[in-house]
Amino acid sequence: MLAKPYTPTILITMKLPFLNLFTAAMLASFSIVGCASTDTAPAQTVAEDSVKPGINKSFLDPELQVDKFVDRFEGESREVFAHRAEIAAAIGIKSGSSIADVGAGTGPYIGLFAQAVGAKGKVYAIDIAPKFVEHLAARAKREGHSQIEARLCSEDSVDLPANSVDYAFICDVYHHFEFPRTTMATLHSALRTGGEVVIVDFDRIPGVSREWILGHVRAGKEEVFAEMKSFGFELVEEIPIEGLEENWVARFRKS
Repeated sequence: MLAKPYTPTILITMKLPFLNLFTAAMLASFSIVGCASTDTAPAQTVAEDSVKPGINKSFLDPELQVDKFVDRFEGESREVFAHRAEIAAAIGIKSGSSIADVGAGTGPYIGLFAQAVGAKGKVYAIDIAPKFVEHLAARAKREGHSQIEARLCSEDSVDLPANSVDYAFICDVYHHFEFPRTTMATLHSALRTGGEVVIVDFDRIPGVSREWILGHVRAGKEEVFAEMKSFGFELVEEIPIEGLEENWVARFRKS
């Protein structure tokens, strides 16, 4: 609270104009204080809570053994690996375009993407695991794909420049997003106007899917579709891939 100002006796003998000036200044000071007290604090962005705490713990292990994941991710018994050529072709990647392989892992798709975009295109192979990123860079160099750039990303961001990619590919990775709203917001920004996202993920159907899928995958297909819509992506189509029994494929467009 402001103290009541003390008015010295000498003010009684002052000329009226000076007194009015003094009074106006005092009133102005009260107006400024009053306005300040009614200001509204800017809204704060609410941080997103993890939807599946710890699901990526093994990938963030500094002692991660990449060879074990190569065997796990690139075995013919894994249907998204066995049918990788058909899945990659279904994206419809144009020569000279750019694509982000989000959660590229050991890189089973990056060579196919490099061939599709051609020498003038760009493939961003991104992952949260430093060991995978090292492996991706070495693989690209070994296979002679200079258009592939391996990049480390954050757990809640794809960490790509705005308007830098035409396509994004998320294969058996969406259910690993601990912060899907925040992550997809950064991908939305990275995509150019009309950019597309192709998601491949496990079909989680209670009473039908394997127990491992039910325990590991947090959201079914319809829930993912609803989330994508809320994130600013319209569903374009579901893509049928012959031979896929436990995974669905869908195309979304930035809206």
